Amino acid sequence: MSAASGNGLEDESAYRWPIPPAEGWTADDLDRIPGLPPHTELIDGSLVFMSPQTRFHMRCMRLLEHSLLQQAPEHLDVDREFTIKLDARNRPEPDILVVPAEAATCSNQTWHKPEDVLLAIEVVSPDSRERDREVKPRKYAQAGVPHFWRVEQDEEKGLPVVYVFELDPATRSYGLIGIFHDRLKVSLPFDVEIDLTAMNRRPGPPRP
Repeated sequence: MSAASGNGLEDESAYRWPIPPAEGWTADDLDRIPGLPPHTELIDGSLVFMSPQTRFHMRCMRLLEHSLLQQAPEHLDVDREFTIKLDARNRPEPDILVVPAEAATCSNQTWHKPEDVLLAIEVVSPDSRERDREVKPRKYAQAGVPHFWRVEQDEEKGLPVVYVFELDPATRSYGLIGIFHDRLKVSLPFDVEIDLTAMNRRPGPPRP
């Protein structure tokens, strides 16, 4: 009997991560690698694991998801923490996505095509600042995602601050449209107004 077995622990080989191929992982590998933690992303062929979620991050996502669902036109839908297969080596997972309702192809679907994504939202976390501020928006823009919101925490108020970007199709880069404190009001990708101070309040009833 091994020491690990004698201590009631599983064999240490169970904790070894799969060895990546020389050229790195592919987007399709995310659905095949056993034992990956939830919300694992693929950036430039490398696996990126998520740190424990903060209360701000969780409540901010809840506010945005419910607000967008209540105000989105019937032909659009909202997904939370769902990956986009940008290309063979990149499959990031935005916190919130707005897509056409018809983009949902089946119950076992695990990713969206970039051409189906109208809006990608990233709520910035301490361990993902560079990815959320630079790497991922650059990749979303290059893939043609027309709208991107970056959400930061106001350190004094503890509330969300939303940076709204729109794609310049000529340069495949984002331009900043506005920075919103307390209340977000935009007309694209559809008319939406969100009370950002309501992050810690319970969401209201769904729209009939």
